Amino acid sequence: MMSAETKVSDFAKDFDFEDIRPFHDHETPDVVRRLIVDPLFMDLINYLWPNMTFDEVKQKAEKVETALEFQLQFMHAAIRKIVEKSSSGLTSSGFDKLDKKNSYLFIANHRDILLDAAILQILLVENGFQTSEITFGSNLKDKGFITDFGRLNRMFTVLREGTSKELYEISRKLSAYIRHTLLDKKASVWIAQRNGRTKDGMDLTQSGLLKMLNISGRKSFSENFSELNIVPLTISYEYEPCDYLKAQEIYLSNLHTKYNKAPGEDLNSIVTGINQFKGRIHLAVGTPIEAKEYKYIDTLENENDKIKTLQALIDKRIYSDFKLFPVNYIANDVLHGTNLFEAYYSAKEKKDFIEYVEKQISKIEGERDVLRTILLKQYAQPTINKMHLNE
Repeated sequence: MMSAETKVSDFAKDFDFEDIRPFHDHETPDVVRRLIVDPLFMDLINYLWPNMTFDEVKQKAEKVETALEFQLQFMHAAIRKIVEKSSSGLTSSGFDKLDKKNSYLFIANHRDILLDAAILQILLVENGFQTSEITFGSNLKDKGFITDFGRLNRMFTVLREGTSKELYEISRKLSAYIRHTLLDKKASVWIAQRNGRTKDGMDLTQSGLLKMLNISGRKSFSENFSELNIVPLTISYEYEPCDYLKAQEIYLSNLHTKYNKAPGEDLNSIVTGINQFKGRIHLAVGTPIEAKEYKYIDTLENENDKIKTLQALIDKRIYSDFKLFPVNYIANDVLHGTNLFEAYYSAKEKKDFIEYVEKQISKIEGERDVLRTILLKQYAQPTINKMHLNE
């Protein structure tokens, strides 16, 4: 059932969003009271605030009436604490490009399961904006704590399994829900530019994502995308979350063609991403794609060419906003046996990073030379992408 308080546009009237939507505000108090007695929630509280008692948590919870209040009472400080404990600082840029009266579709590069979207939420609030809704892969759903926790944090589900026909219908509903959220609910949305995290350092927007977004449109290509208010979003971590786990996945995929995740692997990646030291973190809000840019794309005759052109435009903005750190330059030089970027790092930084790489690959099994190359490519690729912008 749709919320009675929300307008429903024609493109959304044929769909029931009950199985994918976040919790409504009137559902929030009961969910919060259910969550705080879950041992996993208290584990999180004990990790972040070891001196906070259950009674203190309960008192805070009793004041929560909406999803935003839960985010402000619990999640904002929690994510700030995670950043404080596992990084050497968070910076941001580009929020001045946004209008507080508008809702936006943030199409983002994806490096960490939890933190990419969570960091955006705290920065939105700190810059005077409402938090956004967030896509949440069905592979992460457990019909328990994680699902309740996700839906309470304004996450909606992206279903990922089914026949070809079922997947098409899933895409239609997802497209309609995103457009409904932006246009009817007037809420922004965070979505990754691809299925799953980038594991090789190459931030590429999947054409299937853009085709999905276009399905729910009833107008021309340019009008359909203009009303979505697309903003490319780039997050840069000095030290890649789960870098050695990503290297292991690529290594095993190359050996076996298809990589099958072990039970609990996604949860392990979430925990590793939270705990692993990430160095400096920067989140850049890109320049919103403008109507005149869509109008140019509309002059192209072929629909696939339009998608590819928009795809390239988003990728270019994500690449250009990626913040390079000394480790990226070092990885590129070590990988290719050059000193091309030696002006961007010191001898000590190079020595420290080489030791770091050896430490990370020692945590996984496989041919060390192959694993080393895979890990170095993760860090070198953003440098290569930035170089290609100037070609």
